[in-house]
Amino acid sequence: MTRKTVLVGRPPLIRQTNAEILLRLLRESGPCSKADLVRASGLSAPSVTNVVATLISTGLVETVGEGDSTGGRPPDILRFKAQHGCVAGVEITRNLLRFLLADLNGRELAQSETLIDKSKSTPRQICRQIAKELWRLLAKRGLSRNRLFSLTVGVPAIVNVDEGTVLAFTALQDWSGVPLGPMLGRELKCPVLVDNDTNLAAQGEFHCGAARGESDFVFITIGDGVGAGVFLNGRIYRGSQWSAGEIGYLRVPDISREHPSIRKYGKLETALSASGILKSWRAGGHATSRSRVICVADVWDLAASGNAEAKRLLRQRATILADVILDLALILNPNLILLGGEVGNHPTLLRELNALLEGSEFAVLRVALGALGIPAVLLGAVSIALEPTVLRLLQAPRQG
Repeated sequence: MTRKTVLVGRPPLIRQTNAEILLRLLRESGPCSKADLVRASGLSAPSVTNVVATLISTGLVETVGEGDSTGGRPPDILRFKAQHGCVAGVEITRNLLRFLLADLNGRELAQSETLIDKSKSTPRQICRQIAKELWRLLAKRGLSRNRLFSLTVGVPAIVNVDEGTVLAFTALQDWSGVPLGPMLGRELKCPVLVDNDTNLAAQGEFHCGAARGESDFVFITIGDGVGAGVFLNGRIYRGSQWSAGEIGYLRVPDISREHPSIRKYGKLETALSASGILKSWRAGGHATSRSRVICVADVWDLAASGNAEAKRLLRQRATILADVILDLALILNPNLILLGGEVGNHPTLLRELNALLEGSEFAVLRVALGALGIPAVLLGAVSIALEPTVLRLLQAPRQG
């Protein structure tokens, strides 16, 4: 048996723990004095003084003036220095890249979108495009490149999160078994996490959206594709082969008996996606109504106004989705199921679903719409980066 050094109760571990406690208090409570930290943490005044000196040396804490005096020297007021650096989120879609730059409190610094040229969409070309745009955003904010401390990337594909590998993304060139995390890490010189975009959207809803305070919920997104982010016991569940939530491949009665293929769209995805619904709409209905439809939301609006063909299409697709929701609820029994995406995030669809699910006596507790819309993926990407980034910066001075 190999002997390992364990720092149980030893000074380095105690200092590290105390630093994490005080930093958390400063991040949660805002500016305060050392005396405030002593009272809030229960640590001794000398311990707080030593730890604060360390935190200031890391650049994570700064003094912002003096507080009111109670008779002696006015106390220094301390605060978490969120502008010490930043984290970034990037969403890769079939047609464009979305970017969000945020400080260490998650406050937005910059955002942008750039189109993807399909003739220049190999992994290496996309990595260069991502790096170029992030450098531009950093420069726009007056930040040097080494102030980017972390990047999280969302991709509409199955991702081996541990390795940062995208297993297959057929919409772009040569995206099969792509080590995207390591590639971007070399390009940007910072830690990179890659995850499925719906998982990140679920994380966004949990952090600052409609799922705040929920430890067990499912976020279903229906747009260009169909997927689910499964949130269990306060964290995303990805499965043993990273494919948990790939509901677009579910077998649907009277539609398909095909086995799932990672390089093909699933049959449920074909039926419920925006392109699938619009294709069905254009194949039937009245010409005057069809001419007014640009997106699926227009079809759902027509259904709400009483258009018979739109109501028929709504009921058909809502019935399929209700079956999926009931199956998920019976297997996972979550407290909440959220709907997002161009197709899913519409009150008319939600009303139809609730009517179809009304007879279920158990399992489905609540179905609701997501609150964040398009920004959900980027907000989730930034939210999961903050805590690990701050802790890594806190530990950096004592590494090596």
